[in-house]
Amino acid sequence: MTNTESQSDAHSRSLGIALGFSAYGMWGLLTLYWKVLKEFDPFELIGWRIASSVVVLVAVVVAAGRTRALLEAVRNPRVMWRIGIASALLTANWTLYVWAVVNSHVIETALGYFIAPLFTIVIGVVVLREKLRLKLKIAVAFALAGLSVLTVSYGRVPWVAISIAGSWSIYGYLKKQVPLKPLESLTAEVIILAIPAAAYVAITWGRSDSIPHNADAIQLVFAVLTGVITAVPLLLFAGASQRTPLTILGPMQYLVPTINFIIGWAIFDEVVSASRFVGFALIWVCLGFVVADVFASQRASRNGSV
Repeated sequence: MTNTESQSDAHSRSLGIALGFSAYGMWGLLTLYWKVLKEFDPFELIGWRIASSVVVLVAVVVAAGRTRALLEAVRNPRVMWRIGIASALLTANWTLYVWAVVNSHVIETALGYFIAPLFTIVIGVVVLREKLRLKLKIAVAFALAGLSVLTVSYGRVPWVAISIAGSWSIYGYLKKQVPLKPLESLTAEVIILAIPAAAYVAITWGRSDSIPHNADAIQLVFAVLTGVITAVPLLLFAGASQRTPLTILGPMQYLVPTINFIIGWAIFDEVVSASRFVGFALIWVCLGFVVADVFASQRASRNGSV
């Protein structure tokens, strides 16, 4: 490799890391975005998000000349069946997240995305019959301990966090079964959801508490731009994934729940008691073992190990 090629690779990786941080940073800061719209029905907000996303994402796909793969997927019933289930899970995940944010459960959303890797591990063991390596066994033990402490601390099972983690993990598993890149796949999903979303927006349009009748100018702009804030981080992530090794990009995902945790605690004054902090600390130790396992697997792969 020449010095010029080496510099070019280094520049590409640096750009990829910057794009990755930008994507995950935007996803984390979406909590603040949705808080501006906290007065409105979460289902209505998701309706607006889907309707706006259809317009934005289809425009991006057409402008990028990437309609062929999307049209081929639409014609394949088997692929569309998977996309249909994925779209339902995405709607559930988005709705749970927005409901939790507008109802002051931001820290619980952080917990959901922190424990999502645990649910991914469960899918691997139960569905794919994968064997748990030692580090992952330890991670699962810490995660269960953390969830037990948090259940006692909350006085209830943290169902919002568990539902967010479960829907996101199953959604991610189904996405791997779809022969589309993230942009085309998400576009297909929101196209499927477009009619019910538009119908819900139309039904709620005349209500006195709806966005058209009750939003101020800033809130109305925020509602209309929900498609843009859905598309932009996805495009940034696509650019990052092309330039950045997964060993670097993967751990970056924990930036999102970390930002949510800080926002919920420091900005919105959600309670983090000593017992809840202990529960989160156990979850963070779990994630440490998950990341360590990823790096160990990558090293073994490079060395030709099984």
